Amino acid sequence: MSNLGTLYGLGVGPGDPELITVKAFRLLKQCPVIAYPRKKSGAKSYALAITELYVDTREKTMLALTFPMTKDREALELQWNKTVDTVWEQLSEGRDVAFVTEGDPMLYSTYIHLMRLMNERHPEVRTVSVPGISSINASASQLNLPLADGDEQIGIVPATDDYEAMRAVLERHDCVVFIKVAKVIDLMLRVLGDLGLTEKASVLTKVTSGEEQIWRNVTELAGRELEYLTLMVVRK
Repeated sequence: MSNLGTLYGLGVGPGDPELITVKAFRLLKQCPVIAYPRKKSGAKSYALAITELYVDTREKTMLALTFPMTKDREALELQWNKTVDTVWEQLSEGRDVAFVTEGDPMLYSTYIHLMRLMNERHPEVRTVSVPGISSINASASQLNLPLADGDEQIGIVPATDDYEAMRAVLERHDCVVFIKVAKVIDLMLRVLGDLGLTEKASVLTKVTSGEEQIWRNVTELAGRELEYLTLMVVRK
């Protein structure tokens, strides 16, 4: 078999195109194949929008990889195997593939699952992760709010509709960043209210991008529909 290509997981940052690392920029230019995630066929990709500012996509092989937002295990497995096959096809021909992802590739990213499956099915493939600035770091900067200092403890937690679990997390940490908060915003507001922490919370959507929104008075969000890329920062 000819030399295999390398699979790179490239974090392209939280939204502001200037928050891409020099290393990610170099690899974007260098890799002949760029793969990017999308939720469904024809959907816009947040990571691709940043990437397009740095490379001429007409000069690259562009792989649109669909990651459906479903809990149907069979449908997911089918799609994931298809995705690995698509990427493997390029790697097996000796071509490096840069998989671009918003934020950081090793923090709640679609790249994690792709890397794991590729390692399982094609262990001979070299996988390299290039860290990126996450929305968590970016939120702290936009709010001008230290996430943790000295011996303080911070939690990074996907928000769920489990009231007791969300309450326990807040009681246990000095600061908590809740990701995926959009679908449970009303429950989260209830938890904050019961703990007297409403004024200690901020909510941010698509942080640092042109569509960024910040709410420092979170009570305005009761009953609101929020974007998927929304998080909440609570610092006691």
